[in-house]
Amino acid sequence: MTTSADQAEPAAPASLTAEIGVIGGTGFYQMDGLSEVSRVRLDTPFGAPSSAITIGTLHGRRVAFISRHDEGHRILPSELPAHANIHAFKSLGVQQVLTVSAVGSLREEFEPLHAVVPDQLIDRTRGRDSTFFGDGLVAHIGFADPFDATLAEALAAGAEAAGVTTHRGGTLVVMEGPAFSTRAESQLYRSWGASVIGMTALPEAKLAREAELCYASLCLVTDYDVWHETEEDVSSELILENLRANTEHAKQAVSHAIEALDRDPPDCECQSALGGALITPMELVPTETRRRLNLLTERYWGPA
Repeated sequence: MTTSADQAEPAAPASLTAEIGVIGGTGFYQMDGLSEVSRVRLDTPFGAPSSAITIGTLHGRRVAFISRHDEGHRILPSELPAHANIHAFKSLGVQQVLTVSAVGSLREEFEPLHAVVPDQLIDRTRGRDSTFFGDGLVAHIGFADPFDATLAEALAAGAEAAGVTTHRGGTLVVMEGPAFSTRAESQLYRSWGASVIGMTALPEAKLAREAELCYASLCLVTDYDVWHETEEDVSSELILENLRANTEHAKQAVSHAIEALDRDPPDCECQSALGGALITPMELVPTETRRRLNLLTERYWGPA
C-alpha cells in the first residue's frame, strides 16, 4: 500500500487511521464537520478507491470518507471499485461502515424525501465480481442478514434526529443499471415484497462482510420508480431535484449516527465472518493469492 497526500505537508502516520468509514452516494461528495483533516490516496491490491479518502475527527471519532462516484459523479454503478474501497477502509483500521444511497421507492408509504434503513437485499446485478476470494482460495461467508443491526439503528435514529420520516427495515433490490427499471421489472419487484431499489449496495455489502466490517445503509428516496400510476416516472432530473434536499439530511443523519455509536462496538457475526468460512487449506493456496488477501486472512493464518 502506498499513500500520497493531497496537501503540502504529508499526513503523520497516526492520522492515517480511522474507526468508522462513510461512503457517500449520489449528491454526497464531501463530509462536513471534520477536524484534523487529511486527504490521502491509497493503492490497494485491487486498484485505487473511488476517490481520495478524507480522514478526520467528528464527535471525537476518527472517520474516513469515500465519495462513491467521485466528485462530479464520474463512475457508473457497474464501474465502482468496491473491492478497493472496502480494502482501503480495512487497511485504515475501520471497523464500521455507514453508507448513503439514493433509491427509488417500491411502496406507496415510502414517499420521496423519506429515509429507509433496509434489513435485507435482493441481488439483481449481473457480472459484478462479488468476492475478494478466488484464484486458489475458496471462502463462503454467511450473509443471511446483510446489514448490521446496531449500525442500522444508529442510522435510523440519526435520520429521525435530522427531521426525516424514517422507515426501519425493508428489502433493497440492487439492480445493474445504469438504465432505470422497466414497468414490468418494477411491478415484479413489488410482487416480491421489496421496498426500495438502487444500484450500488452490492457487491459493497458482501465485500464488507468478507472483510469482517459491520455495514449498514441509509437509503434516501428520490422517486417512485416507474410503477406508480399517478406519480411522475423516475428520471435523472427528478432525482437531482430531490437529491438537493436529501443530501443535507444525509449529512446530518450520518453525523448524528456517528455521535451515538459506542466506542467499543458490540460483538457481532460481522466481526468474525471468515471464522470457518476459509475452505481451502492454507498450504494449498498460491503464494500470490495469500499475499493479496493477507489483510483479510492474517488474523487466521498469520502473515503471508
